[in-house]
Amino acid sequence: MSATAASPRELPVMDDAVPSWRLLLTLTVAGAMAGLAVVVLYDATLPRIEGYKAGVLRAAVTEVLHAPAHADTLWLRGGALTAARPAEDEARKTERVYLGYDANGRPTGYALSVAEPGFSEQMHLLIGYDAARHELLGMKVLESKETPGIADDIQRPVFTGQFTGRRAPLAGIKSADRERAASDPSAVVMITGATISSRAVLRGINRTIEHWQPYLDAYRPEPATAPHAARADGGRN
Repeated sequence: MSATAASPRELPVMDDAVPSWRLLLTLTVAGAMAGLAVVVLYDATLPRIEGYKAGVLRAAVTEVLHAPAHADTLWLRGGALTAARPAEDEARKTERVYLGYDANGRPTGYALSVAEPGFSEQMHLLIGYDAARHELLGMKVLESKETPGIADDIQRPVFTGQFTGRRAPLAGIKSADRERAASDPSAVVMITGATISSRAVLRGINRTIEHWQPYLDAYRPEPATAPHAARADGGRN
C-alpha cells in the first residue's frame, strides 16, 4: 500500500444550462395560454356585466325622474336627437339621453349622464332635468372612487337631496352660507372637507347641461300613445 493516499476522482460537471430557444418557447406558450384564458373569461362574463350595468342605469333613471311610467332612449345623430336607434357598432359610440313619460304619455324630463374628474378618478353621475325650466329633478352618483371617509357624503341624501328643484347653472356655497340656499335656487351647499369632490359634481353637471341644452331645446317629443317598459338601455358603452 502506497504511503501517499490516492487523489479523489473529480466528479463530472453537469451542464444545467437551458437552451434559450426552449425558454423563449415556454414563455410564448404560457403567454398565449394566459391571453386566451383572459379573452375566454371576458367573453363569458361580458353579457352579465353589461346586463348588470343596464339594470343599475334603469334603476337610476327611475330614481332621478321620479318613477316615470316609461323612458325612451334618444340618440344624438347628425346634430339632433332622434328616437331611431343606430346600428349596434355605432350605438356603442353614440351619445344618448333618456326621456321619461308619465302614465298619460306626457314627457316628464330627461335623464343625462355626467362624467367628471374628481379628486381621485372619474366620477359618473345621472341627473334628472327639466329642459324647459332649466331645473334639476334629481341626482344620483353611479360611480365614485373619491377618498373614503371624506367624500362619502357626495353619495348620501344630505348632499344629493339638495339638487331636486335647483336651477342650472349651479353655484356651490359653503356651509356657513347655508341660508343662501333658501333664497338662491341655483345654490348647493358643498361638503365640508370634500370641497374638491363637491365642486367636481357641480362642474360636471353644469358642463353636461350646457352641452345638452341646445339639443333638448330643439327636440320636440311626441306624446306617447301607450305606456310600455322602460328602454333606458345601457349608458355610453
